[in-house]
Amino acid sequence: MTDSHQMPLTVPGLGRGLLDVLERRFLLRLIVRKELRIRYRGSVLGMAWSYVKPAIQFGVYFLALGVFLRLRDTVPDYAVYLFAGIVVMNFFGEGFSNATRSIMWNAPLINKIYLPRELFPVASLYVSAVHFFPQLVVLVIASLVAGWRPNGAELAAGVVGFVIVATLALGLGLLFGAVNVYFRDAENFVDLIVMVATWASPVLYTWGLVQTQVPQWMWWIYQANPLTAAVELFHYAFWYGGTGRVTTLPNGLSPLLPDLWLVGASAVLVSLVVLLLGQTVFRRLEGRFAQEL
Repeated sequence: MTDSHQMPLTVPGLGRGLLDVLERRFLLRLIVRKELRIRYRGSVLGMAWSYVKPAIQFGVYFLALGVFLRLRDTVPDYAVYLFAGIVVMNFFGEGFSNATRSIMWNAPLINKIYLPRELFPVASLYVSAVHFFPQLVVLVIASLVAGWRPNGAELAAGVVGFVIVATLALGLGLLFGAVNVYFRDAENFVDLIVMVATWASPVLYTWGLVQTQVPQWMWWIYQANPLTAAVELFHYAFWYGGTGRVTTLPNGLSPLLPDLWLVGASAVLVSLVVLLLGQTVFRRLEGRFAQEL
């Protein structure tokens, strides 16, 4: 006689993907705490590195582009414009890179017990979000000093931009994290993607400079990049209001990407497709993680 309350049997190593993560939120919190504890073990500054690294990165870019190349003469409040893009790319870069490496980092745990493998990429993204929010606080303070008084649409743009980056980073992290178990070159390829992504998005320059310099087909590809939409949504959320909502920049170009909300909606869809693709590949490959590790 079988117990009516007995859990149904499942094939070992296979689950329901990200849905299992939602049901095991307690495990997720434990893994996040473990990652934060390991990362700052023996560190004097600890979480303060969340401020130090972006500050140095911002200072280098601002001197090189804002002062030496005089972009601050053509972009009002260039410091806020620049930092709004930097925090987006830092969140994406850290989330994507760490999610890719998360399975390898947790190989001893994966080899000992079974738990949803998606927990590790999700936990890495969660840790990246923990580091993102101190930078966001600094961005908000800088924007307020610059005269930022946001309306509802601008605040909503910031939320949509965050969702785009989080979804895209998780989808790519699942995809490359699974491939990285079999081919270790994947994480090096990820480093190249993150490096290129900073320059392939309007972080250090305005989108108008791209439109005036590239063929139309390349311009469409540029707009199709979800990170372009995410960065521009953050510019709309945290920079645009501080400029007095100018209609044109000193160089005659528009301050905001045309049809920004349409581009943002397309970026959300693209990010969801990437997440679905990443989850599909991850589930197909996770059955042999323990053997490969």
